[in-house]
Amino acid sequence: MNIVESTQAYDRWLQQRLKVIVNGDLKVKHRRMAEDPFSFLRATFYRWAQVWPHVCAPVAAAPAVLGIGDLHVENFGTWRDGEGRLIWGINDFDEATTLPYTNDLVRLCTSAVIASGEARLATSARRACEAVLEGYTESLREGGQPVVLAERNRWLRDLALSRLKEQRGYWDKLLSLKSPARQPSRSVRRLLQDTIPDSRLPFRVVHRQAGLGSLGRQRFTALVHWRGGMVAREAKPLTTSAWWWLRRKAPQAVQYAQICARAVRVADPFLHIREGWVLRRLAPDCSRVELAALSGVQDECKLLYMMGWETANVHLGSPRQRKLILDDLKKRKGEWLSTAARSMRDATLDDWREWRARRVAK
Repeated sequence: MNIVESTQAYDRWLQQRLKVIVNGDLKVKHRRMAEDPFSFLRATFYRWAQVWPHVCAPVAAAPAVLGIGDLHVENFGTWRDGEGRLIWGINDFDEATTLPYTNDLVRLCTSAVIASGEARLATSARRACEAVLEGYTESLREGGQPVVLAERNRWLRDLALSRLKEQRGYWDKLLSLKSPARQPSRSVRRLLQDTIPDSRLPFRVVHRQAGLGSLGRQRFTALVHWRGGMVAREAKPLTTSAWWWLRRKAPQAVQYAQICARAVRVADPFLHIREGWVLRRLAPDCSRVELAALSGVQDECKLLYMMGWETANVHLGSPRQRKLILDDLKKRKGEWLSTAARSMRDATLDDWREWRARRVAK
């Protein structure tokens, strides 16, 4: 299948599983896929899952873990733990499933290589891959450690806290959103109601477009004024990872809750998986650290190192695989990771050019 046929087939498969697709959001996703290669990569994990085992066959033969799947450099953000501390880490597990550990590393580095080519990162592709691999390997060796932005990691805390200055604009943007064309069911409203601080309070549901890979899924945001300020909760449906699209084996169940529980991680007390929906708190301090916030190569390499570290934190949720992965890494010589990332970059660029050409030709 070419990229157009692949997208059409995947969209049909997804609709069979979700039942309800927001067609307007799906059109936005298709349009944004044509904008640039980085956006295309973020939106097309289904295509990655189809192409990667063939393009990177030697790398794909590796120990399996419960992994992230659609990992990329803008899949990291912050949240508050039960003590109010600011935590940084991977903030989206929609595509979590069992796959070779190398998938997450190669995809993360592919996104960095593409970002470097688009001048979103100043560091070279080689240095980016080296930083990710160094952080990943060190975390595995040391048994991992959650990234708490308190006494340690102050440079990363400063990057994250810069977002807090934008609180008024953040809430103004949410309050300006319109109601969804299709209102949530009673059961979903109940789920949202159960997550707000006072379930007796009335709340307004708005339609928020966010992310790229999940555009087309229903997404409901509840807004409520509580004790002098705004509170927001979001509900989004979960389904089988696109990794199992086109695979002959029976697809695994949704593993969002399992990967969060098993990883070396500080829990987000506002994150819940209920009745096939993921519910989470929305706030300025629950957001990703933008690449644009980085001040130069040194900051970028430090952040990429931490991304590799956090990836290992998640993979350590499959503890029996730790030694197998470390042994496998020792066997991989030279610049295997950057070579694989460049190969997937080239495959992604080919697909993006074809997708863009078809969109322009319409």
